[in-house]
Amino acid sequence: MERQELCSIVEGILFTMGDSVEPEKIANALEIEKDEVISILDELSETYEKENRGMRITKLDGAYQMCTPPSIYEHLIKIAKQPKRYALTDTLLETLSIIAYKQPVTKAEIEKIRGVSCDHAVSRLVEFQLVEEIGRMDAPGRPMLFGTTEQFLRSFGVTSLEELPTLNPVQVEEFKQAAEEEATHLTVGV
Repeated sequence: MERQELCSIVEGILFTMGDSVEPEKIANALEIEKDEVISILDELSETYEKENRGMRITKLDGAYQMCTPPSIYEHLIKIAKQPKRYALTDTLLETLSIIAYKQPVTKAEIEKIRGVSCDHAVSRLVEFQLVEEIGRMDAPGRPMLFGTTEQFLRSFGVTSLEELPTLNPVQVEEFKQAAEEEATHLTVGV
């Protein structure tokens, strides 16, 4: 391989790995000598420094890592503090709906309604700050209770849970029947 191609590959490896990488590992992956990898790393580092680029290569205990220069930290902090956009999948929306309408609710209650494990969905909703732990149930094992947050209200444009839409009893009954039929078909098919 030509030197420019090797430089591109080494740069890509450091960027993708995120953590520090030993030159020996890079050399083994590229089937070249360790000294050539170190020469490439030094060249890349010098180029970034000379061109005042938004990244640097730092040597940490014999390994190399791509990072940003301290001069741009304040800008990174501004970006990191901006509100994050998140995508709510059907699973997350379903779990969030159960929590919103049944709160306070345990994971076991959510799983009973959904029919599948909800650990990941609840964790993601907590991470998105739409759901939070609001206490423990006074029962064996003291399971965690979950409810919605102020962020949930803001995100869905309501000022209180009373503003959430209500289903009429006929729709609720239709949903129950559909769920029971689906459960029956799944049980019979097993």
